[in-house]
Amino acid sequence: MELIGWVLVAAPVALGVYAFLVYPGIVWLWSLTRPAYTPPAAPAEWPEITILIVAYNEVRRLRRTLEHALATDYPADKLNVLVVSDCSSDGTDELVTGYGDARVRLFRMPTRSGKPAGENAAGPHLRGDIVVSIDASILIPRDSLKPLVQALLDPKVGLASGRDISVGDESREGNKAESGYVGLEMTLRSLETRVHSIVGASGCFYANRRHLQTVQLPPGLARDFAAASVARAHGYRAVSVDAATCLVPRTPTLKAELRRKSRTMGRGLATLLYLRAMMNPFRYGSYAFMMASHKLVRWLLFPSLLGWLVGPLLLVQRAPYTLVLTVGMIVGLLLARAVLRWPDDRKLPKLIAFPGYIFISIVAGWKAWMQLLRNEENAMWEPTQRPVVDVT
Repeated sequence: MELIGWVLVAAPVALGVYAFLVYPGIVWLWSLTRPAYTPPAAPAEWPEITILIVAYNEVRRLRRTLEHALATDYPADKLNVLVVSDCSSDGTDELVTGYGDARVRLFRMPTRSGKPAGENAAGPHLRGDIVVSIDASILIPRDSLKPLVQALLDPKVGLASGRDISVGDESREGNKAESGYVGLEMTLRSLETRVHSIVGASGCFYANRRHLQTVQLPPGLARDFAAASVARAHGYRAVSVDAATCLVPRTPTLKAELRRKSRTMGRGLATLLYLRAMMNPFRYGSYAFMMASHKLVRWLLFPSLLGWLVGPLLLVQRAPYTLVLTVGMIVGLLLARAVLRWPDDRKLPKLIAFPGYIFISIVAGWKAWMQLLRNEENAMWEPTQRPVVDVT
């Protein structure tokens, strides 16, 4: 029993240290042995592309997203926008059909089927050889689209992911910690690109070759995660393009962040299970190592943390000091409960906002694993209600 107790106590420490310190350190050192990633030169004539947006009841935010997408410096005659409406009922369809620009088209799903089904159904309606997928709530800066497409001019690259920049109203929101996590994730993707290939794209803003985009995936999976493995399985690299930024409004509350993270991780775990063959190092080499390290180890951390509620109790006679872990977990979970009960119209104090974000993330991870163990599909989705942020 004592050995079990030590394993339960040590496992979260080992997984956390590896996921957030050792693995990034390995990739950083590895990247120093590789030349910096440089995209091909800008072409004399840019290829035709389609910006793909799958939307459900996004009338409040979609107009600004369309305005920014059409205002980029990409050649207007080479730019198309396809909005796939998942049976929206709030005026989203009317906004698209009445937008007044022939480049903006609508495809309405016959029945509400979820985002992955909408992405699968979009194939016949795409134009050009490159598809840029964006969220209905994000904003593309004027000079961000060309660098993303430019990366795909390299015949060895099958997918190019943008760099998320988390933005929001810091005077009111309680989820500023999301920005720090996003920044770390983007840095890690840049290092993975230098080594060879990222293992997951930014769901907010990424470009894919059309024949890879039209690969059909089961409902309930995260295409942005799977797309990198689809590219690798077809012999391509997947890269992160630092110059291709997009502005992503933060979820304004940790309650909304809990819903978003549990849904995202739930889909991610289902996708990882579906793509488990990609972690075969004899076939996929460095990609398999990075996928197991970046995704599997990080997500295993969440169920392992349950060990801190049990392990110290088995060591109470030999190592009573480990009870600090149990007490810390209980206090943290009580903090998460308090955060979830915090009024939406009041900003969280800084003293509890960051630890609240950590423990909300832990709870979201537990919920995601429960979804996987219960074999619950995550095909249907309620888009995260991100605020409309006034940025230029």
